[in-house]
Amino acid sequence: MNKIMRFLALALLIFGFFLIDLRTGQAGETLEEKNIANPFGVLEFLHWNHAWNNYKYSCNLELEKAIFLMQEAGVGWVRVDFLWEDIESQEEKFDFSKYDCIVDLLHQKGIHILGILDYSANWASACGEWNCPPKDNKLFVNYASRVIEHFKGRVKYWELWNEPDSSTYWKPQDSLKSYCLLLKEVYLAAKKADPQCFILNGGLANGLSSINHLYDNGAKDYFDILNIHFFQTPINPGAIKAVASYPRLAYKIMQRNGDGAKKIWITEIGCPGVKRGIKTDNWWMGKNPSEAQQARWLKDVYTELLKHPQVEKIFWAFFRDTKDHWSNGVDYFGLVRWDYSRKAAFRIYQECFKKWKAAGLDRK
Repeated sequence: MNKIMRFLALALLIFGFFLIDLRTGQAGETLEEKNIANPFGVLEFLHWNHAWNNYKYSCNLELEKAIFLMQEAGVGWVRVDFLWEDIESQEEKFDFSKYDCIVDLLHQKGIHILGILDYSANWASACGEWNCPPKDNKLFVNYASRVIEHFKGRVKYWELWNEPDSSTYWKPQDSLKSYCLLLKEVYLAAKKADPQCFILNGGLANGLSSINHLYDNGAKDYFDILNIHFFQTPINPGAIKAVASYPRLAYKIMQRNGDGAKKIWITEIGCPGVKRGIKTDNWWMGKNPSEAQQARWLKDVYTELLKHPQVEKIFWAFFRDTKDHWSNGVDYFGLVRWDYSRKAAFRIYQECFKKWKAAGLDRK
C-alpha cells in the first residue's frame, strides 16, 4: 500500500510540474514574462468594430481567431489603439469593457501589448475631428492617466498618438511643437499613474527631420524608447539598403543629443501582398507587390534590422488584411487574408521567429 501511495504522490508531483510548464514555461514565470525579449511584433486593429472599418472584429470569436494565429506565427507584441472616443465618448464617462476583453485575450496567449493612446474624442477635439489635437491638453492627460491606471499590471508600454508628424493624423502641422507639449504632460502623468510603465513617442513617419524636431522641441526626457515608422517597396532594387541605413542614421541623432542609451522600436514597416487575380489600385509607393514578393521582403526586413544592436522590436503592418477600407494595395498588408487564410508571408514570419528562438536569443 505504501508503494502505491508513494507512486501516486510522485505522479501528482510530476503532473503538477507539467501544468506549471504548460501554463508558464517554468515555475514563477508567466508566458508574457517568458516572451518579453521577443522582437517580433505586429500592428493589428483589434479594436475595429465600427461601420467605417466594416466591423473587422465584431465578436470575440473573430478576435480569438486572429490571436490564435498570432501565437502560431510567433508574435510576441501587438500594437493596438486604445481610442479615446471608444473609452470616453462623453467627458468623465469611461467604459473599458471593450479593451478589457482584448487585453485579457492577448494576456492569455502571453502576447505583450503596445497600447496607442489616441486620437481626439469628438467632444474634445480642437477642430471637431479625430485627427486634431485636443482643445485642452488636460482633457487628454486625464484620459491617458485613467487608461494607464486601469490597465496597470496588464499593459506596461504606451505610445502617445500615431504619426503626429503627418497631417493625416495631426493637423495643423507645426514641426511637432504642440505635440511635444502634450507628450511632456502625458509622460509626467503616466509615471504617476504607473511608475513601471514605458512611454514611446508617437511613431514618426516623415524621416530624420521628424526625429530632429522631437529633440529640438525638448522632448528628450519625455519618452523611454524612440519609435519610428518607415516603408519601402520591395520592387525597388535598393530598398533593403535604405531600410538598413535608417535606424543607423536615427541612432546618430540620438547619440548627438546625448540619448544613446535608449532603444529603437520600429512599430510600422510592411508592404502589400496582393494575390494573383485580385484587382485593386496601387499603394502609395507604386505597383503592388505580389504575395511572394511580400514574403521575401519580410524575410529581408527582419534579417537586416535585427542585426542593429539598438533595434529592439519590429512590428509588421498589418497582421490581417482589411476589407475595402483603403480601396488600394494597403488593404493587403496582412500576413493573413481577410478570411484568415495564411499567406506566404505568414510562414516566413514564423520561420524567422523560430530561427531567432533556436539561436537562444529569447533567453537573453
